[in-house]
Parts: sequence; structure tokens; C-alpha cells
Amino acid sequence: MKLTILFGGASFEHEISIVSAITLKAKLSSFDLTFVFCDQDHKFYLVEASKMKANTFSKNQHKKMPELSIANGCFTQKSMFGATEYKGTVLNLIHGADGEDGTIAALLDFFSIKYIGPRIDASVFSYDKRYTKWLCSAKEIKSVKYELLSAKVHKDITIPYPVIIKPARLGSSIGVSIVKEESELDYALDTAFEFDTCLIVEPFLVGVKEYNVAGYMANAEIHCSIVEEPQKNEFLDFEKKYMDFSRSEHVLKADITPALEKKLIANFKKIYRSLFEGALIRCDFFVVDGEVYLNEINPIPGSMANYLFEDFQGSIEALANSLPHAKRVKVTYDYIHSLSSAKGK
Repeated sequence: MKLTILFGGASFEHEISIVSAITLKAKLSSFDLTFVFCDQDHKFYLVEASKMKANTFSKNQHKKMPELSIANGCFTQKSMFGATEYKGTVLNLIHGADGEDGTIAALLDFFSIKYIGPRIDASVFSYDKRYTKWLCSAKEIKSVKYELLSAKVHKDITIPYPVIIKPARLGSSIGVSIVKEESELDYALDTAFEFDTCLIVEPFLVGVKEYNVAGYMANAEIHCSIVEEPQKNEFLDFEKKYMDFSRSEHVLKADITPALEKKLIANFKKIYRSLFEGALIRCDFFVVDGEVYLNEINPIPGSMANYLFEDFQGSIEALANSLPHAKRVKVTYDYIHSLSSAKGK
């Protein structure tokens, strides 16, 4: 099948998106792949598969490659003799801003391009951690208690130490700190406010169990991956997550009871249904005293969480063949014509 990998974007997670795209080149080798790179200036470039290497982008070699524009139903390469169209399903692999905040979703929807990825409303509720908390409340899914801090309004933290502080609209543990005592707070806040004007403060849960589940919808059914128990120290910082995004080897299933597995998958499906259709997402859960809490939603997980699926290529193909279709309104001008007829004009 034809698949266009769209990656890059103007965000703090730009480099992670490149790593993900390089990983998927190998994982989806049997597909007819096209690679489209979005640079920090929002220009699109057609990248040869043989040039899909990290230093291609760090050395700005992509600027010597064909620049693309976007048109109804496809990306296009213009020339003196016309234009070449690059059609096929797009896989939105832009992490962070642009890709996960709804910007690319809106662009692809506007130009009627089929794509794998979160739609606008799903992006809103998963990109901003504040809205994810509200989603949990609306869907009656447990999440860790939290407080909000704003760069414009001073407010003391009431949650007892240790706490974890994170930017509300950023992933990959960028700007995240564990604060064990008050003397460490100012530095952690300065670090986090460099990346966002709103912060989430949560209690740092010691000894908590963490589990990851990914999934997608195809043929009106939600298909879930294995449940993974990631191996961590205190938490995955940016450097560890950067390496994590290049994972391609299938991981082992978590050694948990059938009852807990059923509970985790039920929570995943509750989150996914009626919001994330068209996307392959990963949810990260905490388990405390047998209770399941949503930690975060990854609407475009690193390397599409390929390592959690036994047949990743089959999963992507099934998802691509089951994408939701937004109907365009047909404009007829009947109302204007009736007014004109009534006035004799």
C-alpha cells in the first residue's frame, strides 16, 4: 500500500519526529513509502528514502531536495512542465506542536487528504494535559490529582512534596522535574516555564506501577496491543525517551493478572472510543493499590509504538483501510437563487 510519512514540524520534539520516521522506514519496508519533511519554517520537502538519515536534516541537506506544496487530495511537486502529485494515505508522524495540537489535522482535513492520526478534537484533549484531566473527569476515568500553575499568576503549591512538575503542552519529558523539597522548586519552575506558560503539578508517586497500552480502530472494532510494563528508574527524562523513540524490537508482555489486563484495556477503550477514530494512540497508566489511573495520552506515540504490536504492518494497513471520512457540505446556492427569483433579479 502507498503511505506518505509526514514528519518534522516546528516544535521542541522536531528531532524525535525524525528518529520516529527513520525507525518506521525499516518497520514498514514492504509498503510503497513517500517521505515528506516539514521544516521549522513550515516548508515541505520530498526526501528520498536513501537520504532518510539523521544528519540529512541536521546538515540542512533537505533544502536541496524538491519542495512540495499541498493541494486538494495530495502533496504536489511543481515544475516547468506541470506538477507531480503524491497521493496516498498520510501518516502524521509530527510529534508535539503542529502534529499533536491539531494544526496538521486541520490542514489535511481542509485539503481532503486521508490520514492516520488524531483529528482536531482528539488533538485538543490529548495535547494539553489540562484538557486531558477534564476528559478523564467527563468519561469517569481516574487520574492523579493535580494543580495548575500559571506564569502570570503566582500561586503556592499545596500538594505535599515530592511533586512532579511538567509543562501542560509538551511531551517527551521536556521541561519535567521531580521536586523533592521546597529548595528545589524555583529551579524546576524556571525550567518548565521556559517551555510553557501553564504547568501541571502532581504528587510524585513512589513505587507506582506503570503500564502502556496502544491501539487503533479498524472495521468498527478497537484493537489493542499487548500491555507493556516499561522499565524505568524514577522517570524517563528526555535523553532516555529520545532513545525510546527509536525502539523497533517487539517487547515482552507485562506479567500481570488477567483481571488487571482487562481493567487496563477497558480504560483504554473508554478513552479511545468516539474521539480517537483514525489514530493509533498509546495510553500510559499508573496502577496504585489495584486502581488504574490515566497518566497521559500519546496521540502520536514515538515510532507509532510499533514494538507493542505482533503485526505492526498489518495493523497500519487495517487502520488505513478504516479511516473516518468527513463529508463536505455541497454548496448549491439555492437560498440565494430563491431570493433572486423572488425579487425578479
